Amino acid sequence: MHLISFFYRTLLTILLTLLLLIGVKQNENFKKIVYEKVYQEHFPFLEVSKWYQNLFGTTFPFQKYLEVKPVFQEKLSYKEKEDYLDGVKLSVEETYPVPVIQAGLVVFVGEKEGYGNVVIVEQLDGVDCWYGNLSSSSVKLYDYVEAGSLLGITEKYLYLVYRKEGQKVSYEEYLV
Repeated sequence: MHLISFFYRTLLTILLTLLLLIGVKQNENFKKIVYEKVYQEHFPFLEVSKWYQNLFGTTFPFQKYLEVKPVFQEKLSYKEKEDYLDGVKLSVEETYPVPVIQAGLVVFVGEKEGYGNVVIVEQLDGVDCWYGNLSSSSVKLYDYVEAGSLLGITEKYLYLVYRKEGQKVSYEEYLV
């Protein structure tokens, strides 16, 4: 039963795609209408997706067979810690992949004096966490990052600073 349903969905999708492509190729006016609706106006992709789901079920027929697992899901680990400027300096491995400690929004990516390359994550609890001394970063400004996901790479040391509303917050309550 599922195989027949999948076959009909696939056949209908192929047929609709072919009709759209033939219409665009053969008729200049049709091409202009499609271009205006898709590229120049707001196209309601979500509404089309809902319509398709109501008519045929899931938009991706293999979704129930897929299990999404993060590739990098780690916790922060370090050898030693010591106070440093407004935060803490953690001794880590030679080349250390830095995990996000708490989920949040990336609000800064760049240089900070004394900390080198820094990524600041505004955590869901309203505290800004500065990750300093990064040799590379895998995030961009305004990315949402999950706890445990890869933030970047550091060499030997990682600097952490915690601030809330511009005031220093003790790092002890955040480090295990």
